[in-house]
Amino acid sequence: MNKTAHYIYITVLTLIVLASLLSLIYIGSSYYNEELEERYFHPDHQELKSSGFVGHGLGVIGSLLIIIGVASYMIRKRRRSMYKYGKLKHWLEFHIFLCTLGPILILFHTAFKFGGLVAISFWSMVAVFLSGIIGRFIYIQIPRSIEGRELSLSEVREMRSEIEQLIVEEHQLDESTRNRIRKAMGDRAAPAGSFSLWRGLRNYFRDLRKISNIRSVLKAEGLSAGEQRKIITLVKKDISLNRKIRRLNVMQNLFKYWHVAHLPFAFVMLVIMIIHVVVTIRFGYKWIF
Repeated sequence: MNKTAHYIYITVLTLIVLASLLSLIYIGSSYYNEELEERYFHPDHQELKSSGFVGHGLGVIGSLLIIIGVASYMIRKRRRSMYKYGKLKHWLEFHIFLCTLGPILILFHTAFKFGGLVAISFWSMVAVFLSGIIGRFIYIQIPRSIEGRELSLSEVREMRSEIEQLIVEEHQLDESTRNRIRKAMGDRAAPAGSFSLWRGLRNYFRDLRKISNIRSVLKAEGLSAGEQRKIITLVKKDISLNRKIRRLNVMQNLFKYWHVAHLPFAFVMLVIMIIHVVVTIRFGYKWIF
């Protein structure tokens, strides 16, 4: 999947989630805004209540989406025979899509009524959803290969060296300009250590000054706008890798702790969801089958 196709892929998934959410709000806003005691008299009550055709269907489809999202990603991640079927990061994005759309449908399935054992499953689902957002943030902070494999510190530093080589060798720059760019970039051996918010902000503004200084150097050398953009893009990539090197150990440890919090909530959610489905079927509630 090339960059353009990947962009279209992400855009389509995002639009599906937004369109589904807005459609459900538009269709059911008048019903969900009613007091619980008044909903019985609403004309859409038989359809939108949790056991109604629409409400029940949202629960069934939402649950299936979550199960498919979790199972497909886990299988792709653990079975070597699945490695040839797309990159892991694309499967992760599809997992995030299904496990975002699924909880939205389940939220409307509940008709915003929470109670009993199912409430534990629902709030576990909310915890899984929110922790998933945090996990995604941590995940993208850890450098990875094209296939999605986590890179070691030495591999990331090697990538930085390759970027510097591209800057100084593939563009028509004299030795003086190369040295000035190297000096402006600086910090070629950033240590992988502790990370703090204050240090992160300080480094962020320092990196902005680096980019500004390098842009000034390139303008002074009279390079074309296209050449300047290419070099600045490489510089930004180098700076991004350097940031990740600084906080690599921290993010790797956070990712381990994140799994400890994320997986138990997911397990509780799935177990209670299964109990809920079994009890519902035993009481004779059926949808289209």
